[in-house]
Parts: sequence; structure tokens; C-alpha cells
Amino acid sequence: MKIIKCNNGNIMGVLKEVSDVSDKILSANSVDASFEKHIPNYEIIGDEVKLYVSHVMEEDHYIEWIMADYGDKEIIKHLKPHEEPMVVVPYQEGMKAYSYCNKHSLWLKDKIER
Repeated sequence: MKIIKCNNGNIMGVLKEVSDVSDKILSANSVDASFEKHIPNYEIIGDEVKLYVSHVMEEDHYIEWIMADYGDKEIIKHLKPHEEPMVVVPYQEGMKAYSYCNKHSLWLKDKIER
């Protein structure tokens, strides 16, 4: 999945390109910041996976959303300051997990495996 940041600050997933968006694509794990505080972690429990991020959730610095990417669909949980940065979703082999920090951009865990 391509994730872009528009000029107005909106973050969007590209479903179908109608024009070149290469100048807006966010590169995961590319900001100089603490990897272990931003990358999604996971715990597989039966047929579900708990995705979580070990990050502060302050008013001015927090994880805005966590997304499970299944390749053909996504599940996104939007978060607010002081909420626990965690979501439980169905497990599927080959899935990936993204998180987005309001200060340090996009982060990806590209292998979620048993």
C-alpha cells in the first residue's frame, strides 16, 4: 500500500493512482527517531493479533493511528492523546502493521508471523 501526505496535511492511502503521487509518498521507518518507540509490536492470541506501540500518548506527541494491512483490505484504529495505542484484529498470514506518529511520521512492521 502507498500512503501519501497531501499538501494540506491529510494522510491518505492510494487505492488507484490517477496521477503521479511519488512526491507525496511517505516512507516508513525513515525519520530519525527511536525505532522501538514507534514500530508496531504484536502478540498473536489464537486467531487474533494484538497490535500495540510503546509510545507516549501526550497532547502534543502521540500515535494518531494503527493500521493492519492485509494486502486486499485494511483495518485502521484512529487514536487520541491519552488513549492506549493498541488494537486487536484478525490474524492473517502475510499481514503488515503500520503506525503513524504525529511528530515522527510513518512506521511499519512488515512481518507479522506466528
